[in-house]
Amino acid sequence: MNHDKDDHSKMDHSKMDHSKMEDPKSDDHSKMDHGSGDHSGHNPGHGQMGHDHHKMMIADFRKRFWVTLVLTIPILFFSPMIQEFFGYEFLLPGNPYILFALSTVVYFYGGWPFLKGFWSEIKKGSPGMMTLISMAISVAYFYSTATVFGLRGEDFFWELSTLIAIMLLGHWIEMKSVLGASKALQLLVSMMPAEAHRVKGDTIEDIPLEDLLKDDVILVKPGEKVPADGIIVDGSSYLNESMLTGESKPVKKDENDKVIGGSVNGNSTLKVKVEHTGKDSYLNKVITMVEEAQKTKSKMQNLSDRAAKWLTYIALAIGFGTLAVWLILGFPFVYALERMVTVMVIACPHALGLAIPLVVAISTAVSAQNGLLIRNRTAFEESRKISALLFDKTGTLTKGDFGVTRVESVKQEYSTKEILRLSSALEQSSEHPIAVGIIKKVKEDNITIPKPENFNAITGKGVEANVEGKQVKVVSPGYLRDEKITIPEDAYSDAAETVVFILIDGQLAGYIALADEIRPESAEAIKIFKKNNIKVLMATGDNEKTAKAVSDKLGLDGYYAEVLPHQKVEIVKELESKGEFVAMTGDGVNDAPALAQANVGIAVGSGTDVAAETADIILVNSNPQDIANLILFGKATYNKMIQNLIWATGYNVVAIPLAAGVLYSSGFVLGPAVGAVFMSLSTIIVAINAQLLKRKIGKK
Repeated sequence: MNHDKDDHSKMDHSKMDHSKMEDPKSDDHSKMDHGSGDHSGHNPGHGQMGHDHHKMMIADFRKRFWVTLVLTIPILFFSPMIQEFFGYEFLLPGNPYILFALSTVVYFYGGWPFLKGFWSEIKKGSPGMMTLISMAISVAYFYSTATVFGLRGEDFFWELSTLIAIMLLGHWIEMKSVLGASKALQLLVSMMPAEAHRVKGDTIEDIPLEDLLKDDVILVKPGEKVPADGIIVDGSSYLNESMLTGESKPVKKDENDKVIGGSVNGNSTLKVKVEHTGKDSYLNKVITMVEEAQKTKSKMQNLSDRAAKWLTYIALAIGFGTLAVWLILGFPFVYALERMVTVMVIACPHALGLAIPLVVAISTAVSAQNGLLIRNRTAFEESRKISALLFDKTGTLTKGDFGVTRVESVKQEYSTKEILRLSSALEQSSEHPIAVGIIKKVKEDNITIPKPENFNAITGKGVEANVEGKQVKVVSPGYLRDEKITIPEDAYSDAAETVVFILIDGQLAGYIALADEIRPESAEAIKIFKKNNIKVLMATGDNEKTAKAVSDKLGLDGYYAEVLPHQKVEIVKELESKGEFVAMTGDGVNDAPALAQANVGIAVGSGTDVAAETADIILVNSNPQDIANLILFGKATYNKMIQNLIWATGYNVVAIPLAAGVLYSSGFVLGPAVGAVFMSLSTIIVAINAQLLKRKIGKK
């Protein structure tokens, strides 16, 4: 009973070094060290240090903001310019010195993160937004100080303090947005329980997770999280893997099935033999992969960085140019200085610095929660260009294992249940996919398998044995033809099915049809691809008849049958030569050359097989609908990046001339404090727009 199947193999478990991940801002003050070295056991603190450091930075900015705000209130109250504007007078003896003292605290305490960032940027030889902010507040502070101690002119301490307060508020909100992006990753980190119930003979001991070793047997009670990757050695249950794989429905797990650490056990107690702990576990591999993707810069992010750097140089040039122009036009130095300060404040490329990195952080973390692991950022962003999608059949469009589709009896004295029961006696010791499919069906129907006697293999045709006094044969159609036994007309209803026939005491009693069942999600996924003008093709090792049946059933644009793994590369090259932007889906090692050749390589796997070296993107579930989600989410991610870039750069293009005073003749003057408000508002809008990306995953 020969049945061609796709050649499968396990996906390669790549070892990825843990390394530092920078916070999605370019500021020196906000680096997040996600480092972790080599750990012998589980690493419960994976990413924790960076996460806690970021929370400390948020707390620091919050404290500096509130202190600055409290001091800004009396500075505003005692400022002569504010008093004149609101028409009141309240001047204390030494009023200028009071303003100077309060503003000094604001400058050195509230402005410290910006001054520190300035020195860091100068040391690197790469002036950026911190340089602009620190120059703006320093010019304001030292000029105002000079007016207190004898220089003719008006101070603007009040503008200095409001500027720093608004900048701190903008940073605080911005950093909270960045933290929100990393929370999804941190949620993965926190999914593992702190302890495990280790089984030692007849006793059960509770041990810390880091003490768990490979091959330990652990007990997982109903409702508990599975402490480590492993194989069930006793029991069966439904497990919720939604946070790990994106699969919303609980998954039935029986003996010898793999379980993933972090999944939640359902209604029954399980005994699990530990396979992977610590850095080798599925969850840690996912976390590492997400961290790697978040810190890897794509073309879009490099574009953003270059734009931010050039904007810094342009802002400095325009700032000093503005000062010179207003002085040449004969305006007071104080006014010219105010224009320069406003330009520098409003030109800070904060929103631009956040535009791409925040989208990157959110998209990679959210993708991981939905079973999409991004290893190559550029390939993910370019998934929007995919015009042809080449599928491996088995395990992607189909379920990857044979299932019984029909059981028919042709003799009244044998029910379909009896046909299954007797045939299972012959198949229970076989590892043939058809035998495995029959035994699976028997177990699902709770049928007791009888014992066979005088078992014998009929070379190339089937098997035979005595079962409960009857001579039973499970044979191929070829055997029936050789024995001149008529094959029932309705035996073949679908060309994708493989049919075996059951003979009892030399008489045809019935038949069992099996198929590598098409996934119920495949048809819907293909509709989505076609709706998005993507050609869907299939390359399979199966025979022409089966390939055509699957292709026709799903309405594919074409198929390639009886293809060996290395031949898939030629198919990809052929499609690319026709101008197609090709995505190849395969199950790892076998399809490595084709995955590498394709514009976007998508490795499909299941359970703990999550790292294929040559793939750009890995799908935890071998589900074609996840590929649809991937492509659509890639488009949504790219759109968010473009929206943020347009907003951030467009804002500066409009705001810088206004800050320089081009509308002075019309009576419009943009002050530094108002400029700071709009600059912070720009950053907040970019942050909120990036957060909206979370709603896009899974939308068709």
